[in-house]
Amino acid sequence: MPTKPKTPCQHPRCPELVPAGTKYCEKHKPLHPEEVRSAAARGYGRAWQMARKKFLEAHPLCEECMKKGRYVRATDVDHVIAHRGNAELFWDMSNLRALCHSCHSKKTAREDLHPKYEY
Repeated sequence: MPTKPKTPCQHPRCPELVPAGTKYCEKHKPLHPEEVRSAAARGYGRAWQMARKKFLEAHPLCEECMKKGRYVRATDVDHVIAHRGNAELFWDMSNLRALCHSCHSKKTAREDLHPKYEY
């Protein structure tokens, strides 16, 4: 049975080929721990779930959809500025906004298309 072809490492400018279903080569895996850590290990544990629930109760509509004149129930809490592991930015309530799943997915895809790496 044929196997899937290898794909390039997703780290910027890395030409190394990796097995299908793998994102990074062995050299770059340590630079992307978010790919292997659980949600709780990334800060999205019980405390976040409770804060998220309270935030959505206080902000029930998607902010992006409201800008377009639509009233859609918010399901996701978005960090306006990606926290990238910064606990202070993660818990800053002024850095949060309510979005529907569709708007949150689009925003996340835009951010992940050109991620900013700090070493």
